[in-house]
Amino acid sequence: MKWTIPNTLTVMRLLAAPGVAVMFLYFHRPWADWLALTLFISAAITDYFDGYLARLWKQESKFGTMLDPIADKAMVVIAIMVITGYSGMNPWLILPSTVILFREVFVSGLREFLGAKAGLLKVTKLAKWKTTAQMVAIAVLFLGTGLEHLEGIARRGLTPDQYADLVSQGLADPIRSCGPRGCSSYATMVGLTLIWIAAILTFWTGWDYFRKALPFLKEAK
Repeated sequence: MKWTIPNTLTVMRLLAAPGVAVMFLYFHRPWADWLALTLFISAAITDYFDGYLARLWKQESKFGTMLDPIADKAMVVIAIMVITGYSGMNPWLILPSTVILFREVFVSGLREFLGAKAGLLKVTKLAKWKTTAQMVAIAVLFLGTGLEHLEGIARRGLTPDQYADLVSQGLADPIRSCGPRGCSSYATMVGLTLIWIAAILTFWTGWDYFRKALPFLKEAK
């Protein structure tokens, strides 16, 4: 393996994946949320630049081609695990997350089964859009969990409805300019919408890969 800039960016993105979870071990919230969000966004940006630079400088390699999707999957899987845990196991998040995680494991299994014929399951443009949708959704959800923690501190144990009543009575100040309930609900709602869109794209690409591999699966004994 040559340590070209594109390959180095890919390796850094792979190492950043567990770093998202590590932030919550060594930092208190909401600093952990902001650092995890910053690390995740920085790594997601490299996902574009490593491929772009590799093509621009003609430094595409088998190592980069192999490691790039692994780094993407590691980023998405670990981030989803962290967000699901800190979101209170929201069922509206768990279902699309399950679709995403199942697809990633299933397609990886298909590639391993096909072996030398795994080239049939090349990354498509739709799969790239799927990855982009996942990363944008996760970034917005990280923003939502960070804001929710801050707003929870401001409410001092009150539920959002109780706090909204106090704000409407003039007994408490709005947490954010977004409204009496704060901004976290808006960020979370947008994030959930995006993660559902990502889940649909993820399912679609998974089905496409399954369809391409089906003739070889039928031949298996």
